[in-house]
Amino acid sequence: MSSLLDPTLEKAFAKDKANLEQTKVPIITVSASYKEDIKGMFGYPEDETISDVVFSRAHYSMAVGVAAQAWGKNIDHQKAWVVDPTNYVSHKDWGSIELTEGIGKLLARQPFLKRLKDIVDQFGRSKLPILGSITPPLFHLTEKLTRPVLSFHIASGNILAEQGRTIVQMVTDPHVRDEYVNNADKDNFYLLVFDENTKTEVLEKAKANQKKIDPNRVIVTGPPVDPRIIKAKKSKHPWRNGPLKIAITTGGLGTNKKEIKKLLQQLLPQLRKRPHPYELLVYAGTHKDIYDMAIEMAENEHIYAADAVAENAKFRVIYHPQIVDANELLIKYVFPWADGFISKPSGDMAYDVAASGSFLLTLQEWGEWEHNVREVFEQQGIARKADVEQIVPQLEALTQAQGKSQSWAEHAMNNALTIDKLFLNGAKNILAAYKKIAG
Repeated sequence: MSSLLDPTLEKAFAKDKANLEQTKVPIITVSASYKEDIKGMFGYPEDETISDVVFSRAHYSMAVGVAAQAWGKNIDHQKAWVVDPTNYVSHKDWGSIELTEGIGKLLARQPFLKRLKDIVDQFGRSKLPILGSITPPLFHLTEKLTRPVLSFHIASGNILAEQGRTIVQMVTDPHVRDEYVNNADKDNFYLLVFDENTKTEVLEKAKANQKKIDPNRVIVTGPPVDPRIIKAKKSKHPWRNGPLKIAITTGGLGTNKKEIKKLLQQLLPQLRKRPHPYELLVYAGTHKDIYDMAIEMAENEHIYAADAVAENAKFRVIYHPQIVDANELLIKYVFPWADGFISKPSGDMAYDVAASGSFLLTLQEWGEWEHNVREVFEQQGIARKADVEQIVPQLEALTQAQGKSQSWAEHAMNNALTIDKLFLNGAKNILAAYKKIAG
């Protein structure tokens, strides 16, 4: 691939490709460009200040979560390996990557443009320019691969399935887009799904699209969650008194920025009270503008904004320009700490919050699949909609015990800590299903 962006990445690409060919579980996703971390992974100099292009934390974190389940304590490329062809798009095609991210961020941060995004979804993501850009590096990465591919993005799954590759495709949400059944009638295509309801939806969607599929190739596994997040619940107890620890989080595109601002306008003044009723953490992910906004708002309220490691601080903000590092900070410092999260009900965040033993107050959904995710965790008694305009009165009500009854916050955390094993064993079940398919 002589048309990559720099010579060091060329060398890393060769090693990434070799690892994918040698591993027992080759995992492919489409989520972000984390080129500098790839260089560092293979011992080359990396620049921690360069910003990644990020489309989705979910498609990254879910893939890495399953790999982490296979690895155990230490990264071992023989057991599992994750690649993202976004990292190896050629110089001439790089503009389409930046354009796709730019469009996504614009839609994510402007609620009035939500209708435009719905139109994009209606006509399918198969028309987006990124697909033509990732196809050449995807083919090159897999040209000598002999094992089935475990895919965490339907774009990569469909591209390879149409080339005759055996694909084990994860349906990452309790929602099935038409693209998931494009190749579902082929013998080389398997689908792993969230639950039995999602399996039924797959079969219905296939019938509606005149695709005859074998139900035995649609396997219920539960959602993929990183085992390190599940481990966080071991030291956690349902909240009863003292400061309520709340994490406010954004997604890969910086979604819900305006809602986050409204939340901070109401919650930051609460931190000046003695005793303070809350401890807050803003996870800005890879988004410098959200980080800057949170810092500026704290300064205006004369509240010190600490970093990730200051676990006893009233207010912390976590940010890193690169998705690998940002995700590791989230796993290490946020999930073990938080009683509750205020976040959009995205597949990755909602699954992770519940698995970590926390409650969830949901922000505006980004699509139909997030409506479904919210409903799943509302039915589990773990989530409910956040009242963004009146968050302080809502939190006061949710933390108020009624006589001998638990407060909603305590009850929701207890439900999360005792959640059905289906929500915890997804990564294990995915690996077991893959092993059986791969023979």
